[in-house]
Amino acid sequence: MEKEPVATQTHNEIIIESKTREGKSFRPSDWVDRMCSSYATFGEDRKLKYSPYLKPKVLNGGRCLAVNLKLKTSNPEGFAQLMHFAEENQLNVLDASGSSIAVSHLI
Repeated sequence: MEKEPVATQTHNEIIIESKTREGKSFRPSDWVDRMCSSYATFGEDRKLKYSPYLKPKVLNGGRCLAVNLKLKTSNPEGFAQLMHFAEENQLNVLDASGSSIAVSHLI
């Protein structure tokens, strides 16, 4: 899992934190791995490969999900479902500068 400070995030990704807007930890704690696995495929070597659009990260000491914004064009339905998940669970969504953004601006 990658560890990087907010300042080095790319402009083509958003971060969904494992904390709610109220500052509580989201459960189940393995939700990031579950999301990455649900978008994964099996390669020719029969090993599970994560999607290039979702990857687990540690940011500011907490687990989070980095979402490449190219997912929005390659899989609009999947992107919308992911944003709905974040909104429904009131998870913090950050832009490249580390500022909170409204999910409604992304869909």
